[in-house]
Amino acid sequence: MSSKKILLVEDNTDDVLLTLRALQRADILNEVIVARDGAEAFDYLTSKGQYAGRDSSDLPVVVLLDLKMPRMGGLELLERIRQIHQLKFLPVVILTSSNEERDICESYDHGANSYIQKPVDFDQFVEAIRTMGLYWLVLNVNPKGGPEDCE
Repeated sequence: MSSKKILLVEDNTDDVLLTLRALQRADILNEVIVARDGAEAFDYLTSKGQYAGRDSSDLPVVVLLDLKMPRMGGLELLERIRQIHQLKFLPVVILTSSNEERDICESYDHGANSYIQKPVDFDQFVEAIRTMGLYWLVLNVNPKGGPEDCE
């Protein structure tokens, strides 16, 4: 599992640390790139700004995306991701504390692949992360060359 990168998009330092700790406890040893808001994540995915020169074909296997962030929120990022041909199949999992029906519906409407509400209990959170990791990092199959393989 260790060669597949995870992009964690989260502005709250405590939630970043909690998620990294949960990934470690769940034995998910993949490299995790942390973006502190949607704008930074978009720059990473498109190799712009501070990520200019990064190989844009080296995409994460999954994006773990919070909804409420400064500069560019999760839904706006998700909408922008889905507008870019090379990113349209990129798995995006909403990972948030919100259980608002509106947030759930808007996430799927904007192209989210999954919506996970962060459990309050850390052990439950670790189990949710373990299950998510098993599915997205091991079981899920994407086209090897991205959308071009499906044309």
